[in-house]
Amino acid sequence: MALNHLQSGEIANLHATGGDAVSSQSVALFKSEQLEVIRLVLPVGRTMPMHAVPGEITVQCLEGSIDFETPTGTQRLQAGQLLFLHGGEPHALMGVEDASVLVTIVLRP
Repeated sequence: MALNHLQSGEIANLHATGGDAVSSQSVALFKSEQLEVIRLVLPVGRTMPMHAVPGEITVQCLEGSIDFETPTGTQRLQAGQLLFLHGGEPHALMGVEDASVLVTIVLRP
């Protein structure tokens, strides 16, 4: 089944359905040749293991809070905060509270 990505000019609602992060699913909002944007849902205790992507990323916490781990340490990212990471840097995420984040990835052609 093909993913339904946003079309150019289409609006996406980033608020969780039902008002809480866990009532929604993670979704790839769109992907082009150079950019991918994902709304990632991390309920409390759920983790995304250490990984890296080639391009730069931003992670913007929309609701709740997450721990963002890199080899140099762990930072707490809360609603309204944004984190930038260079491409290739290993990182892991964990939901501290039920959370949703907007992940933007610069893709390398």
